[in-house]
Amino acid sequence: MTFSHLSAQLHARAWGGLLLIFAAINVLPLPPGTSMFFALPLMIVSAQMVLGRTSPWFPARIDRRGVTKQLLHRLIEKMQWLELRVERIFKPRLASLTGPAATRVIGAVCFLLALIAAIPIPLFHMAPAAAIVLFGLALIYRDGALVIVAAIAAIGSVIVDALVIGSSALAIAYVASWLHR
Repeated sequence: MTFSHLSAQLHARAWGGLLLIFAAINVLPLPPGTSMFFALPLMIVSAQMVLGRTSPWFPARIDRRGVTKQLLHRLIEKMQWLELRVERIFKPRLASLTGPAATRVIGAVCFLLALIAAIPIPLFHMAPAAAIVLFGLALIYRDGALVIVAAIAAIGSVIVDALVIGSSALAIAYVASWLHR
C-alpha cells in the first residue's frame, strides 16, 4: 500500500498521524545533529498543512515504497491496548479548533517548532517535538481541548529552549570572564 493510498484512507486524520509519527521520533534523546535530519519530515508535512493541501504529498520514490498491510495489522495489534486507554481521554470537542482553518494555523506552529527542533543542540529538540506530538494527537482525535494544551506546551517549549540558550550564553560569558582574569 502506498503512503498516498494510506493517507487517502485516513482522510483529515492523516495530518495528525504523520505529525505524531515524525515528532515521536524527535522526542527521543538523539545524538547531536540527527535532530535536524528527523525534523525535516516535520517541516515538509507542516508546510503542506499551511498550504491547505487536502492530503499529504510524498516524493514518488518514498510513496512507491509504502507499507505492507501485514505491517499495518501488526502495528494496530500492538497499539490497540494504548488506543483503548487514549480514547477515554481524547474525544471530539471544540471542533472549530481542529477544522480546516485551524489545521493551517497548527501547521504553521508545527513548522516553527520543527525549525527549533532542527537546531543541533543536544536535547534541544525534545520539548518542541513533544508539543508537536500533542498537536498530532489533537488532529487525530479532533480534540480542540487538546489543541489548547498543545498550544500551551508549544509556548512552554519555546520558553524552555530560550532559557537553555540564555543560560548557556551566560555560562559561556562567565567562564570567558573568569579565564581573562
